[in-house]
Amino acid sequence: MSTTVEKHYKTGELLKRFAPYLMKYKKLLAFDLFCAALTTLCDIVLPRIMSTLTNTAMYNAAELTVELVLKLAFIYAILRLIDAAAYYYMSSQGHIMGVHIETDMRTDAFDHLERLSDSYYANTKIGQVMGRITSDLFDVTEFAHHCPEEFFIAGIKILVSFIILCQSSVLLTLIIFACIPFMIYASIKLNRRFRRATKAQRVQIGEINAQVEDSLLGEKVVKAFAAEEMEIEKFARDNEKFKAIKTERYYAMANYSMSTRLFDGFMYVTTIVAGGLFLVHGLINAGELVAYILYVTTMIATIRRIVEFAEQFQSGITGIERFLEIMDTPIDIKDAPDAKPLEIKEGRIQFDHVTFEYPDDHNRVLHDLCLDIKPGENLALVGESGGGKTTLASLIPRFYDATGGAVLIDGQNVKDVTLKSLRSAIGIVQQDVYLFSGTVLENIAYGKPDATREEIIHAAKLAGANSFISELPDGYDSYVGERGVKLSGGQKQRISIARVFLKNPPVLLLDEATSALDNESEILIEKSLADLSVGRTTLTIAHRLTTIRHADRIIVMGKNGIEEEGNHESLLEKKGIYYRLWNGILAEQAA
Repeated sequence: MSTTVEKHYKTGELLKRFAPYLMKYKKLLAFDLFCAALTTLCDIVLPRIMSTLTNTAMYNAAELTVELVLKLAFIYAILRLIDAAAYYYMSSQGHIMGVHIETDMRTDAFDHLERLSDSYYANTKIGQVMGRITSDLFDVTEFAHHCPEEFFIAGIKILVSFIILCQSSVLLTLIIFACIPFMIYASIKLNRRFRRATKAQRVQIGEINAQVEDSLLGEKVVKAFAAEEMEIEKFARDNEKFKAIKTERYYAMANYSMSTRLFDGFMYVTTIVAGGLFLVHGLINAGELVAYILYVTTMIATIRRIVEFAEQFQSGITGIERFLEIMDTPIDIKDAPDAKPLEIKEGRIQFDHVTFEYPDDHNRVLHDLCLDIKPGENLALVGESGGGKTTLASLIPRFYDATGGAVLIDGQNVKDVTLKSLRSAIGIVQQDVYLFSGTVLENIAYGKPDATREEIIHAAKLAGANSFISELPDGYDSYVGERGVKLSGGQKQRISIARVFLKNPPVLLLDEATSALDNESEILIEKSLADLSVGRTTLTIAHRLTTIRHADRIIVMGKNGIEEEGNHESLLEKKGIYYRLWNGILAEQAA
C-alpha cells in the first residue's frame, strides 16, 4: 500500500539528504560564507581596539594621541563598510539561494506526487499534502542559507575568541570554555522536545487544511443539510488542538532559551570572578581583561544567536523531514526497467486469469477472471455495485496493477509498456467529470496541449458541445470556475467528451458517463458517446441499462466474476440476472 512514510529521521540523516540541494549552488554558498566571515571582522577586532586604548591610557598615556584614536577609528570604519557590503550580499543572494533550493525541492515533491498511485490518494488527505509542499517548504528558504551562515559565523567567532583568549590566559580560557560542553548537552536534550512539538504542529496544520478544504468544497452539501454549526464545531476542535500543540511548542522553546540564558549568566559570573582574581594577583592586566570580557561577550552573543536560531532551525529541519516523507513514499506503479512504448495494431484487450485485491484492506474483487474484448468491439459491463466493474476498467490504464494474471493490449502486457504510451492510447469518460480552473478551450485541449483552436472547435462539435459553448459570454474563452462550477453536469460531460475526441485514442473507457444526468442531457450525451465509440475498442460501465442495449456484447458481473454474457436480446431470452435487472428498471420507470 502506498501511503506517506512517517518515521523519525535523525538530524544527521536529514542534513545529509538535504546536502545535494545545497551543493547545487555551492559557488553561491561559498561566496555567501566568505561574506559571512567578513561580517565577523568587526566583532573580532573591536575588543583588540578597546584593549589597545585601555592599556595605552593606563600604562603609556603619552602615546595616547588624537592620531592614534583617529587611526583606530578609521580602521574600524573601514571594517564597518566591509561588514555592510557583506551583509547586503548575505541578505539578498543568500535568501535568493534559499528560494532556489525551496523551488527545487517543491518541484521534486510535486513530480513524485504526480507519480504516486491511486491507493496513495485513497489513504492520504490532500490538505496534508498541500501543507507539505507549501508552508513546510517556506521555512527551508530561511534554513538553507541561515543554517550554514550561523554555524559558520559561530565557528569562526568561537575559534578566534579561543585563540585570542588563550594568548591572554590559557587557564582562564579553559575555565570559561569548560561551561560549553554542559550547555551543548542541555541544548541537545531540550531540542528533542522542541522538534517533536514542531513536527506535531505541522501535522495539525495539515489536518486543519484538510478539514477546511473538505468543508469548503462540500459547501453545498453543508448548506443543504443546514450543517454549518456542525462544521464550525469540527473546525473549532481542530483549532483548539492546534492551539494546545503550539502552546506546548512555545513551552519547549522557552525551556530551551531559559537554559541557555542561565548558562550565559554562569559564564559571565565565572568571567567576573576568575578574571577579577587573575587581575588581583597580576596574572592579567586591565586592558587584557577588558578585551577578555568583550570576547566572552561576543562568544556568548554568538551562542545566544544560535539558540535564537534554534526555532528557525527546527522549523527548517521539520520541513525537510516532511518533504523526505513524501520523497520516501514508494511509487507502486511505474515503468519497468525495460518498458517499451505500446504499439496499437488492432485494439484487442485481454484479461488473462486476472486476480485483484485492494492493497490497503486486501479485499479481493476479482478472481481468475478471463475476458477477451475484440478489436473495435463495444463491450458493456453491468451488475450490482461491488462486482468489480470499475476495478476491471481501472486495470487497463494501470490505475491499479493486477495482483495475479495479466492484462494485455494486442498481446502486450500493460506492465511491460511505458505508462505514457499506455495512457495516451486510452480515452476515459467518467461519471464524476473534473474540469480544471481555466477556460473551456484549455479544458478541452488538456489531452492535446498543442492542438490548434480549429481542432478544439471541431472536437467540441463532434461532442455536441459547440452550440452551448458558443452561447457562453466569452465562448471558448469563458472561465469555467473551480472544478467547472459555472457549468451544468451535462455541459461538463460534453466538454470531457470533446477532450477525448481531441485526444483521439484507439481504446475508450466509459465509466457510468451518463448516470448522473437528466433525461434530456442523457440523450445528447448518448449520441456523442455513440459517435465517439465508432472504430474504437470500447468498454462501457453502465448503471442505466437503457444506455447499453445496443452494445455488441454485455457482461454481467457479480460476486463470482462473470455471471452472464451476450447481447441485449440474448440475455433477455435467458431470463437470468440481466433479465431481472432490466425488468426492475422498467418497473421503476413505470412507477
